[in-house]
Amino acid sequence: MVPRIHKRGKRTIGILFYLYGPGKAEEHTDPHLVASWDLCAPDPGRDDTATLKQLQQLLDQPVENVDQAERPEKHVWHLSVRNGPDDRILSEEEWGDVARRMVAAAGIDDPEEGAGCRWVAVRHADDHIHIVATVVREDGYRPRLNNDAIRVQDEARLLEAELGLRRLNTGDGTAAKRPTSAERHKAERQGRERTAREELRETVRRAVAGAAGETEFFDRLAAAGLLIRRRVAPSGDLLGYKVALPDDLNKDGEPVFYPGVRLAPDLSLPRIRERWSADHPDPAPSPDTPGRATPDNNPSAARRRTASAAWAALPIVEQGDDAVAAAHIAATGEVLDALAKTSAAHTRHELRDAAFEFERASRSHIRAERGHDRALRQAARDLVNGGPALGRGEDGATTAMAIDMLVFLITAAMHWHAKKGHAQQAEAARQAAEHLRSAYQAAAAHPLGTLYQRGRRRLGGPLVQRQTSVLREALPELAEQILAEPGWYALAATLADAEAAGHDPASLLTDAAGRRELGTADSVADVLVWRLRQTADLPADTSGTADAHAAERSPHPAGQRAPGRSGHRRG
Repeated sequence: MVPRIHKRGKRTIGILFYLYGPGKAEEHTDPHLVASWDLCAPDPGRDDTATLKQLQQLLDQPVENVDQAERPEKHVWHLSVRNGPDDRILSEEEWGDVARRMVAAAGIDDPEEGAGCRWVAVRHADDHIHIVATVVREDGYRPRLNNDAIRVQDEARLLEAELGLRRLNTGDGTAAKRPTSAERHKAERQGRERTAREELRETVRRAVAGAAGETEFFDRLAAAGLLIRRRVAPSGDLLGYKVALPDDLNKDGEPVFYPGVRLAPDLSLPRIRERWSADHPDPAPSPDTPGRATPDNNPSAARRRTASAAWAALPIVEQGDDAVAAAHIAATGEVLDALAKTSAAHTRHELRDAAFEFERASRSHIRAERGHDRALRQAARDLVNGGPALGRGEDGATTAMAIDMLVFLITAAMHWHAKKGHAQQAEAARQAAEHLRSAYQAAAAHPLGTLYQRGRRRLGGPLVQRQTSVLREALPELAEQILAEPGWYALAATLADAEAAGHDPASLLTDAAGRRELGTADSVADVLVWRLRQTADLPADTSGTADAHAAERSPHPAGQRAPGRSGHRRG
């Protein structure tokens, strides 16, 4: 159940015309009253003799009874209460009770306190009602409406439990502003997947990800095709900005601009500057080739550094100071935005959805202490400057490597929020992790499949036996579990590669397993593959080798799990 308090209005008749009218897309059906302040207000929807004017005059009567100078300029209070698509349809009586509970919780009208405001509840769809009230009480005083939004949210949580509806998480006031119903209807008419506000929020987030300063940030916004307005002080200092989509116009044919703070609390210019002020300046890319990959920062190298930064951030989120952990969680959102922007088509959709969901998890009332998150912000910058990645070869395999590490990091963020009581943020992180797991499956299928076949068919029996001995020596408590997993063959191939490169496989295994627990992994072997290939600086993709090509020509053994399955258990 989602209650939403709309902006105060000046004209009671205007909102009544809208509620009893057809709606902006003929979506209103059978508008009628389900409750009112006196139980007998005229209902223009069910009574042919009643008019909207009569209802408006009755609602406004307490306002008209006070002196003109004492009347509130905006006296119309408007609350909508909407159920989810999976909730059952409430009866007229139940919606009436919801309305009475909501106005009492908000402070509009509480029968136990005597004189209240006049109000009506209109239902014109199965899943929601609108409550309209005038904010002068019968005794001429104004109601106390401080924190009315918080109070109706609390009442909604109680009603959900009592009415058997889906239980939503309590917010903390740090969420981005939700699109209005008008914005949603406009997006539907224009054939947009998301509202203009949501598209702008995503575009601005991507422009911020890893940006080194204002010039780069605004250049990215312009390159994305947004219209930009800067707010400049008389001194010439930049105070803020607004952005608009070129094809999102108002009734006068003018672009609809949104300030950064109306997109999300952390997208105001002062909050964005906090990220830059804490950064150490790094050498900027050549002005002749802005944003292009360089020999030491190509897509695969950027993804390896991202995996390392995510891995290093894990213990900080799990055990570090709250303000520092919050900074790392916020910077993780930048990494997801950059990864989604630069990844190949077969993973891009899930990565984009992961970034979209995690946006809610990137903020809480624990203020991030910027500066400690430089490694993650640099990783986001490397991803953007490294350029678009191919969905195959080393690019594709290192994408899987980076996603693998990010699943652990985002799961840690989920548990951190849960411990702090941040229910909405924890749920957002959980959903982001689910999208990441889907992206991982797509990215990891080919490189893990190649390693699987190498270990299964191309490595000789004595070599596999030697790697089995290494495994039992290094990880005696996990060895039998790993050997029973189909992913063991990919791990055996990786151990052989590490040994050929001059590493001690047993030491690598011990170090990889000791740096973090593995009990929450569905496939311990798959997780260890990426840890070892990252630590030992082994190629993430081995499909270019001769024996790998030969292995690819062989079918997977019947009855075996398809390689590339996510190595992470649902959080």
